[in-house]
Amino acid sequence: MTATVTYPDIEAAAGRIEGVAHRTPVARSSQFDERAGCTAYFKCENFQRMGAFKFRGAYNTLAKLTPEQRAKGVVAFSSGNHAQAVALAGKLLGVPATIVMPKDAPAVKVAATKGYGAEVILFDRAEESREKIASRLAAERGSQVVPPFDHPDVIAGQGTCTKELLEEVGPLDYLFVCCGGAGLLSGCAIAASHLSPGTKVIGVEPAAGDDVQRSFRAKQVQSIAMPDTIADGARTQAPSELTLSLVLKHVHDIITVTDAQLVESMRFLWERMKLVVEPTGALATAGVLNGPFDVRGKRVGIILSGGNADIQVVSKLFT
Repeated sequence: MTATVTYPDIEAAAGRIEGVAHRTPVARSSQFDERAGCTAYFKCENFQRMGAFKFRGAYNTLAKLTPEQRAKGVVAFSSGNHAQAVALAGKLLGVPATIVMPKDAPAVKVAATKGYGAEVILFDRAEESREKIASRLAAERGSQVVPPFDHPDVIAGQGTCTKELLEEVGPLDYLFVCCGGAGLLSGCAIAASHLSPGTKVIGVEPAAGDDVQRSFRAKQVQSIAMPDTIADGARTQAPSELTLSLVLKHVHDIITVTDAQLVESMRFLWERMKLVVEPTGALATAGVLNGPFDVRGKRVGIILSGGNADIQVVSKLFT
């Protein structure tokens, strides 16, 4: 039977992460509301432990491991936030973690991953496959692979952020969600479809990395070349069969924004709302401001997926 994820999985994940993951705040901005013409609710996952929503899925996945599996550890691959999430979850649960990271990953994310006690193995993403490296290591060590989005327990954990949002603010007309491999989008869409069935869930990708949009329109997985975008957390080349099946079932549309629009949205979040949000984390905000949907007079949820910005890099974007 093909793996899938349902709302009870998200409820169970919420129970596992309760008291460990932060119940992140919901921010408001009268200036944003005036600019977009809507009533916007920002779910601030930049304030989550390790700085991104990824902690939810990682902790939920590792918490479900058997004692024998925990002893043999886990292997993950990530450009940064999933790496830190698995490393921190492993530290909290006593599970040894090995993380395969690209050599060009943001230095702040590599340092943070090592800081949580994980073993980091760097690779050249132009020459090697992170999935193959992780699979080889897992086979050699008897470890469990924890992928960044292609796993039911990861997806269920990510969906808890929308569960919290809707419990706090009530039904929404729209929910805009940052999209890389669509793990967050899948989980959020499942939660929204159960708790607020009238909500239109919109995934937002970088224009240079439109693999999920292409797959959504073709109704089958489409692969693209490695994206060149400042949204390093969304440099995926294809969704998985699992995430695409959930997107096709629960998501209304997938839109894209340019890197320039991302910078504009980041500037607003940093300067006006005093929220440090990384480029990938600003995708949903940019989707509201630049997308094709008329949100005027609507109640709109926006997931700020993370805040692990490299200050030196971002400062150059703002010049």
